[in-house]
Amino acid sequence: MEEKRFNPAKLDKLNDPARLKDFPVDFVIPHLSVSNPKTMVDIGAGTGFFSKQFAQQFPGSVIYALDISEIMVNWMNKHIVNDYKNINPLQMDDNMTHLQDQLADLVFMVNLHHELYNPELMLKESYRILKPNGNIAISDWRKEAAEQGPPREIRCEPEQVKDQLKVAGFRNMQTFTNFPNNFLIIGQK
Repeated sequence: MEEKRFNPAKLDKLNDPARLKDFPVDFVIPHLSVSNPKTMVDIGAGTGFFSKQFAQQFPGSVIYALDISEIMVNWMNKHIVNDYKNINPLQMDDNMTHLQDQLADLVFMVNLHHELYNPELMLKESYRILKPNGNIAISDWRKEAAEQGPPREIRCEPEQVKDQLKVAGFRNMQTFTNFPNNFLIIGQK
């Protein structure tokens, strides 16, 4: 079952600034129902690349950068926590963050959804840790042939992700598809 998961040996790819074209944090922020998120959770944080982007935008916030890979969590502890005191790397399990109920204003996942074996469980977990009216932002690879990214057959259609979000209890969903490689869906608890 590991074939869907990102290979940590390629973690340098996660720090490529070009990734901001697929998940532009400046674009996401105005579409959130919470204007100044105090607590954010980056699920599948990898090297914390997007956690750092949000930490720069909201220096007074707390960001939990979660990853299932011990290698990624150790990398974040070694390379980013000294410069970003508000980022807390933590290891999570499949579909379980180990965070308290209604902790976060924002949960975000970038290029993770296609790797999930049971996305409905992860979305229910995301719903659990969000405060009322909090947001979830999911960006993932569009389901089309491309030179980069995962194989087309494991990618998701935005409508599929929206349906899964609805089942988990999310509402007020907005879909954006005008990025070079990705779609973005923002939902509200």
